[in-house]
Order: sequence, then structure tokens, then C-alpha cells
Amino acid sequence: MNATALRSGPLPAFAGYLFDLDGTLVDTAPDINAALNLALQGAGFTPVAESLTRHWVGHGAKVLVEEALSHLRAPPALVDELRDAFINHYERAIAEHSQPYPAVIETLTTLRDRGSRLAVVTNKMTRLALPLLEELDMLRWFDCIVCGDTAARPKPAADPALHAAGLLGLPVTELLFVGDSETDVLCARAAGCPVVCVADGYNHGIAPEALGADRVIQSFLELLRAPSRAAGARS
Repeated sequence: MNATALRSGPLPAFAGYLFDLDGTLVDTAPDINAALNLALQGAGFTPVAESLTRHWVGHGAKVLVEEALSHLRAPPALVDELRDAFINHYERAIAEHSQPYPAVIETLTTLRDRGSRLAVVTNKMTRLALPLLEELDMLRWFDCIVCGDTAARPKPAADPALHAAGLLGLPVTELLFVGDSETDVLCARAAGCPVVCVADGYNHGIAPEALGADRVIQSFLELLRAPSRAAGARS
């Protein structure tokens, strides 16, 4: 795919799409923040604002807790204990307030109807990603789910994108990676996959236009402007 074709005009259609989860498909920050604060308060620390959690999400539970401890100037040796507490709290209330972003369900439905193959590529652990998608009734749209503990290395390494491409049976050049952070862009670039980023995701404080993606999209509906080349390919 010529990168120039992604930078102006309607986005071309792809045979398959790889979607990041947190901050791209689903706004999970409210539930992540609630679980993080329960873990912190259980250890005697003050809660942190959801706005901070939105900056920390995307690199896995351990990094999330490390960021919180650093912000609170707390001993980093507590990270494993608080990570376990966070995960336990999060598993019990993983989709209380999390919701798909606007136009996500419409877009996924239309892409599948057109014949595209869809995958989730996330750094969320399997034990968290699958229950979240199940509770939100979103599993049915995806041909495969690649989590942070699925491939040999998580994003930003190429491994998750390459693994998803293999499961989908498509070359990476026929896939579009849709993410929200530098982690997603680096993964896509390492795999040789074109990539776009959503404008309102979890970008760790980096302006969306500075993430290095081929394009920043304001709405998921931008993925639907071209007819699919894969139409009729699905059985």
C-alpha cells in the first residue's frame, strides 16, 4: 500500500484490520482508574485522577502501577504487590463504565459485512481482554484476539501484528493497523503494516499528529469511505 494514498482523500479499503483495544475500540479508563485507586488506597496511598490514568494506559498493568507509584513518590518495590491488587480489582469490575467509542460498532459491522477480516491486537493480558470484550458483546466481530501475553513479545515489537496476520491468513501489507499511541505505530512499522491513529485515544501525552502514523482519523467512520476490495471473500 502506497503511504501517500493514506494521507489524503478517502482511506482505501483493506482486506483486514488490526485494532488496538484500550483507547481505540473501547474507553476503558474509568474502570482502570477505579481499580487502580482501590489498589492504591488499600496500600494507604491517595487516589489518582482519571486524567492521569489515561496517560499511563497502554503498556500493561505493571507499567501502569509503576507510573502511579512514581507520581505518588512511593517506593517502586511495591509494584508487584499493587499490580496483583489492581488486576484483582479490575477483574471484578472490568466493564462497569467502559464503553465502545462512538461509531465503533457500526464500523466493525460494516467492515465484516464487506468481507474484511478483523483482529484485536492489544497489550492487555488475555485474562483481562477476553472478559472485557465478552461483557461488551464485542467478541463476535473479530476473527482473532492477540493479547499482551500471546506473542513472544508485546507491542511495540512486531510480533503481535505478525502473529495476527498469520492467524488472519493475510500479508501485513493488506492490513491496516488502527491504534492510538506510539506503541501501536512502532508495532505496525516494525511489522511493515500501514497504520492510522484515532485522535482521542490514550496517547501518553503525545499529540496525535506527532505519533508517526500515516494518518490521524477523527472518527471510525473514516474507515468506511471506500468499498472493500475483499467484498465477497468471506464464506
